[in-house]
Amino acid sequence: MPPVLLPHPITICGLSELGEHEAAGISHVVTIIDPDFPDPEDFQRYAPHRRALWRFHDIVNEAKGMRAPSRDDVAAILEYGRRLRDEAVDHLLVHCHMGISRSTATVAILLAQHHLGRERDAFRAIRAIRPHSWPNSRMIGFADELLERGGALVKAMREHHVAMARAYPDLAALLKQSERAAEVPDV
Repeated sequence: MPPVLLPHPITICGLSELGEHEAAGISHVVTIIDPDFPDPEDFQRYAPHRRALWRFHDIVNEAKGMRAPSRDDVAAILEYGRRLRDEAVDHLLVHCHMGISRSTATVAILLAQHHLGRERDAFRAIRAIRPHSWPNSRMIGFADELLERGGALVKAMREHHVAMARAYPDLAALLKQSERAAEVPDV
């Protein structure tokens, strides 16, 4: 059972899975998609809900023609997390394109935000919610700085990446061939 860090259910998914959650009582949605990607139509079939939207690419280094997640994006996610604590949330759904990187980083940030010293618990919860995950290290690095965690959040993410590289060697091999190669530990 995952550690309880938020008082409501959380679902993490990718675009192709959005239709599976129409009847799940989703009250809040976080969408993180590429800047030019069309808005998912699936939400038209959801019950009324509150939705936050961020648009940036799933990259960890600045790249020409791409919009990397910024410190301001992560600050806005943290502000969203502060507001979320004061709202009646029945069920939070966080998604990106694949439900592997930007969405899991966002949930890790939201889970760790109000729980100093429980950074590892945040990633344990991610593994329970979304076993196949690889949180975006750029986002986690900004959150670590903004939350003044002194590297604890980044360290917990690296431990998570080790666990994921062992559990999903094909994913690790794919990432090793991308601009995210520095995230992949030797296991």
